[in-house]
Amino acid sequence: MREAFLLFLVIFAGTGGELCISRAMKTAGEVTDFRPASLLRFVWRAMRVGWTWIGISMMAVAFFSLLGMLSIEAVSFVVPVTALSYAAGALGAAVFLRERVSAQRWLGVLIVCVGVTMVWLSKH
Repeated sequence: MREAFLLFLVIFAGTGGELCISRAMKTAGEVTDFRPASLLRFVWRAMRVGWTWIGISMMAVAFFSLLGMLSIEAVSFVVPVTALSYAAGALGAAVFLRERVSAQRWLGVLIVCVGVTMVWLSKH
């Protein structure tokens, strides 16, 4: 039960954080000038977007949950099952960011989910 909860946090907090950061970067705008002063202005602009801080916080939760998971499970189990974040990422991109996800990408997500299921079943 504990490992399932930590896995949930790793996947959904991590993916949620990435989605929030993506939304923040779309709000902050594209980087077109790579001179140091321009990059600093961009970073300042990005830091003033609320989604940036929500994303960073969620990714921190995911990181510490991953540490917890690695303290109780083998890395050969943890790394493959956290690949469910690919499915969560595709779903989140479609729903939260309104991105179009092609059928080919959904097929890839399905293949990853089948692999994760095989890893999960081999442990339990």
